[in-house]
Amino acid sequence: MKGILITFEGIEGSGKSTLITLVADALIKKGLDTAITREPGGTDLGVSLRKILLDPEGAAISPMAELLLYAADRAQHLNDLVEPALKERKIVLCDRFSDATEAYQGSGRGLSMDMVRAVDECARGGLSPDLTVLLDLPPEVGLARARKRNLNGYTSDETRFDDEELAFHERVREGYLAISGREPERFLILDGMASPKDLARRVIEEIESRFGR
Repeated sequence: MKGILITFEGIEGSGKSTLITLVADALIKKGLDTAITREPGGTDLGVSLRKILLDPEGAAISPMAELLLYAADRAQHLNDLVEPALKERKIVLCDRFSDATEAYQGSGRGLSMDMVRAVDECARGGLSPDLTVLLDLPPEVGLARARKRNLNGYTSDETRFDDEELAFHERVREGYLAISGREPERFLILDGMASPKDLARRVIEEIESRFGR
């Protein structure tokens, strides 16, 4: 037996980070061995790549270079953290994974989907999430949340995507919905406007339904 990989996806400001924390707390209280991680940034290399990819003051990055940097982060992340945790039968909660690459670099940036999927497949070696939670909400709402958060200084050094125009985030949202439409059995789509506690309760119910108590 192996562990369970649960990924959390959504546009900027969708509430993923808050939801992951609540879900992890609930699982740990149930006595389940749970690991929280994120992309980019789940490893030592990932921390460095995260700064390069998200710092608005950093050097300009071409869409192709961006894709390859995310792929490098994913390959290292799987090698160092995700795959070992799954072998230890942990529940791994990951803030963004492969779907983000297709939504952001494919739909958002306009790179060839065939190329994006091929690069991602190389990086993840065929590993797929057991469940993907997609927090969906209007891009203008998510951006308003993200920019308010940035004004409060929480992630002011990670705003490269927050600074993109609304049309970019609309394409990203459409990309996520297209993926979930293609693989509905893998996705749990939730209203990002709902309260975090209600969302966490729904995710726990889904985990218990799919994988048992």
